[in-house]
Amino acid sequence: MEIKTPKLASSRENCMKQDFSITGEKGIKNTSTPLNSTLSREWFGEWFDSPYYHILYKNRNFEEASAFVNKLAKHLQLNSSHSILDLACGKGRHAIHLNQMGLDVIGIDLSSENIKAANAFSNPRLKFFQHDMRQAFRTEYFDYILNMFTSFGYFEKEEENQKAISVAAEGLKKEGKLIIDFLNPDFVRDQMIEKEKKVIEGITFHITKEIDLDNFILKTIKFNDRGQNFRFQEKVKAISQDKFISYFEKAGLKLEALFGDYQLGPFNPNSSERMIFIAKKP
Repeated sequence: MEIKTPKLASSRENCMKQDFSITGEKGIKNTSTPLNSTLSREWFGEWFDSPYYHILYKNRNFEEASAFVNKLAKHLQLNSSHSILDLACGKGRHAIHLNQMGLDVIGIDLSSENIKAANAFSNPRLKFFQHDMRQAFRTEYFDYILNMFTSFGYFEKEEENQKAISVAAEGLKKEGKLIIDFLNPDFVRDQMIEKEKKVIEGITFHITKEIDLDNFILKTIKFNDRGQNFRFQEKVKAISQDKFISYFEKAGLKLEALFGDYQLGPFNPNSSERMIFIAKKP
């Protein structure tokens, strides 16, 4: 099934007019209520809204991602009666895919540009909203909540991670399931490439990676475009398997399954690239 890719809602020209740094975020809590101003100091808002983010990651393997969604849908036995939330949906690619499979899907994301692009594909059974996953969205509404492709671990404080999981749990119906696809931090440590260079659309991205003393995986991205220097930084907490299980238990969820790759193979702490959790609400 072919899924069209929405065009970027922002442009490099608009980006050149803004003073980007490694922090800063624009956004709203939902369609009407402004987010707390303290969010403006968080890194992921400006970077995810930047057109350079989409340029850098334009060559991601989306065929593999779609195949994963298909396999996951089969494993979960998703059907047209189910209500799905794509939590941190990006530009909606996977929400769109699920909707084309006949499912009712809502996607939420903090990035205004992502939601603007995704909304081009809205229909009565597919809706998108700009929203912070740490804030309640709907209560006991969804059969399944999906958080895909390491769209977690961005927050500075431990309690914020717990809050996001607990809010997700509140959004599930009884016997609903939360699926989180996250990197395997042990694999990342062993396989980390500390320095690399990528040339995409005429831009040379200089990328460095490290794990800091607070156990955050830091990815610093520097480049020059049209005479202007830019610097962004991605910051993802290296959350362990045991810590996720603790999050689930405190949120009233029980771990049902843990997979280690997009083929839903068994998880191996040393060799698996992913940790794909399925946690169930009693």
